[in-house]
Amino acid sequence: MRLRLTAIERYVLGQTVFAVAGAMLIISSVILLIDFVEVGQRLELTFTGTARLVSMKSPAVMVVVAPFMLLFGTLAAFVSLNRRSELVAMRAAGVSAWRFIMPAATVAFAFGILTIAVLNPVTASLTDRFERERAAISAGVSTAAPKAIWLRQGDERSQTVIHARSRANVRPDVVLKGVTFYLFTLDKDGAMNFSRRIEAKEAQLTAGAWRLFQVGEAMPGGGARRYDTMLVPTMIADGRDVERFSSPDAISFWALPRVIRQTEQAGFSSLGYRLRFQQLLATPLLFMAMSILAAAFSLRLMRLGGLAALSTSGVALGFVFFFLNEFSGALGQAEVIPLFAAAWAPPVLALLSGLTLLCYTEDG
Repeated sequence: MRLRLTAIERYVLGQTVFAVAGAMLIISSVILLIDFVEVGQRLELTFTGTARLVSMKSPAVMVVVAPFMLLFGTLAAFVSLNRRSELVAMRAAGVSAWRFIMPAATVAFAFGILTIAVLNPVTASLTDRFERERAAISAGVSTAAPKAIWLRQGDERSQTVIHARSRANVRPDVVLKGVTFYLFTLDKDGAMNFSRRIEAKEAQLTAGAWRLFQVGEAMPGGGARRYDTMLVPTMIADGRDVERFSSPDAISFWALPRVIRQTEQAGFSSLGYRLRFQQLLATPLLFMAMSILAAAFSLRLMRLGGLAALSTSGVALGFVFFFLNEFSGALGQAEVIPLFAAAWAPPVLALLSGLTLLCYTEDG
């Protein structure tokens, strides 16, 4: 296998990287501007406060539209090379289109790996901070009633249903207000038998347990008891593990397997987290597909005409695959199609479309 790039391949790769970087700069600037206006109008903050929240929110949006950055950048690079007749000269010299397209596609694949391994944890952390700070700011300016919270935790022997009036914005701890714990035991057949009810003014998540304050406990057929504090065991290790309070986008790629396991152990559906994990795994393939698709739509010879229409078709097809990815994800969430198919079908279809067009253009 040849690993060393020729001068032509390095030149085309350099032009592609430069064009993709330009597309990222332009699209990122537009995203920052839109987010700045939206956050500023919605939360009515100062310029500094708005800029701070936008710096937390925008990176996640940029990662979402990264396939478009690759599509536009690669398309611009190859159309520019085509207009200058450089692609014609390369192909006339016997250089196959596969040779100068695959290095760019490989770099796109590597960028996808970098995205899920490094950029995703960073953007997930920023998204989590943004959601928490936005909630804290909204709570300070809003007179709406606090949103109730329902949770469930347990194992093969017991289940606990937790109802809280609201959640306090305390970090890194998780603090619930106006809490009621409904504790059940499970028999051999898996049937739930009510065991006791615990009410508390406040519940704080500590290592391996909920710490309750100003507690009232009641059991079937027994009287009520009062306690200043009480500990209720939980499988959650610490406050950082309560990521099921957050959306899947606020959880990093490396934490998703643990969150999926904990969510299922607690009796919750982990469908959204498992879909997100599969979509992240498919990201390198999606990036590679967008790069090949853009290049394939820009190889038509200038003298034959129709390059602009073909390039526009490439952009339109890229949007089609983006919305197909979103639609497929919605079908996966609704359990209409398997999660694996929902996450992997759009990137595979995009890759096959690009390879098919490239074979037709290059090999006839």
